[in-house]
Amino acid sequence: MSASLTESGTSKFVRIKEGDLDLQLHYNEAGDGAETVIMLHGSGPGASGWANFSKNIEPFVEAGYRVILLDVPGWSKSDPIVCTGSRSNLNANALKGFVNALGLDRVHLVGNSMGGHTAVAFALDNPERVGKLVLMGGGTGGMSPFVPMPTEGIKLIQGVYRDPNIENLKKMMTVFVYDSSALTEELFQARLDNMLKQKEHLENFVKSINANPKQFPDFSHRLGEIKAQTLVIWGRNDRFVPMDTGLRLIAGIANSELHVFNACGHWAQWEHADKFNRMVIDFLSH
Repeated sequence: MSASLTESGTSKFVRIKEGDLDLQLHYNEAGDGAETVIMLHGSGPGASGWANFSKNIEPFVEAGYRVILLDVPGWSKSDPIVCTGSRSNLNANALKGFVNALGLDRVHLVGNSMGGHTAVAFALDNPERVGKLVLMGGGTGGMSPFVPMPTEGIKLIQGVYRDPNIENLKKMMTVFVYDSSALTEELFQARLDNMLKQKEHLENFVKSINANPKQFPDFSHRLGEIKAQTLVIWGRNDRFVPMDTGLRLIAGIANSELHVFNACGHWAQWEHADKFNRMVIDFLSH
């Protein structure tokens, strides 16, 4: 990675006002291309745009895109919040305020897990603002007919939020990816440190789940409204969000396609970064 593409070197803040939201959001930004790609992170404790997409930002910048990694409300350096309704729609409203604050008319969205839910909710409410969609490990809620729910991974996430320690974090992270040998002690410690810096975020997540256990609604019945060209990417070994969710997405979104990575868990953009980057850049540019 080039010397200028560091977390601190790309770090920015903006104030958004959208509906009843009045928040300061943190984001990382690089590149100055005519087209903007916004990457949206998942809901894991200690997650951030940079933690989710540090392996992806440079290839997209080199391909000529303006790249933004957004931290949604309640994560990383963005303002805290308790969500008693739909987290998908809260994040989508925050994203609308964000693109308005930056003067962006139309953006491509790359969403992982919760970020996929955010991208779908935004696309449903603001179809004219969306270029193309890339959804990995998320996009709609609802039950799986094949996998017991809540899934193993979701139970482990909630365990970390309720009792944030290194042991619970390691249990979650080793299920998060297919090949846990790539997870280092340094990565575990960095993630733990990031979590504990923002204890209010952890406490607010638990309050939100207690107030409304179904934070991510089932959009299956509305997916037909999405006209944007959509690439759905899944890990065959995902133990957080079942692969049949990806099948429901392509069944509902007419202009969509699905790529499944074997030997891949919930973090395709990290576990198969090189091929992911080539595939998504090709998808966005053609």
